[in-house]
Amino acid sequence: MYKVLTFLFLSALSITIVQGQNKIHAPGMPESAVLTMSSQQEAWNSGNIDAFMIGYWESDSLLFVGGGGVTSGYNATLERYKRSYPNVESMGYLTFNNRSWTPLGRKTALLIGSWRLNDDVGGMYSLVWRKIKGEWHIIADHSSN
Repeated sequence: MYKVLTFLFLSALSITIVQGQNKIHAPGMPESAVLTMSSQQEAWNSGNIDAFMIGYWESDSLLFVGGGGVTSGYNATLERYKRSYPNVESMGYLTFNNRSWTPLGRKTALLIGSWRLNDDVGGMYSLVWRKIKGEWHIIADHSSN
């Protein structure tokens, strides 16, 4: 009985610890997409918006949908981020928590997750990813607070 109770306690404790941590890997998510989001998070937390954009498709067809409406294009999305976060202090500390990776086809998938800046601000996102020339890129980002 002692072993069972110890196992249940340790299982509950580990679940609690994992839930409180940053979770970039969603079940079924390709490792390259996980690495991209890890790099994005690191770039953001070091104050480098240009490097954060590495996950996005460098195309005029990139779509970003947020509280300010729809932004079309890679350069416009980059400028939007720079206007919204003009300095390192305004950027805060970013964490991702990915919930699900759903393939929509052979080379397209939908990622649902949440983001948090520091402990005060956060929201949800749905990211449409497409495999282009062997690499996964975000082609559409809908983020909300």
